[in-house]
Amino acid sequence: MANSQGDPRVLFVMNLVLSSVFAWVIVWGLNFIGVLAFSARNVAVAAALLMVLTHFVTR
Repeated sequence: MANSQGDPRVLFVMNLVLSSVFAWVIVWGLNFIGVLAFSARNVAVAAALLMVLTHFVTR
């Protein structure tokens, strides 16, 4: 059990949810200081970048 990698679908969903929430916070903060406009597209792009980064860091 200690060597189990886990179900990849569960890991993907966890990565998606956590990256999306973190991306929302990042984009909101950048919008708050006037650096980046808050939009669904910016949040989605940030979430996608965070997901890819997380995938490569954890593998």
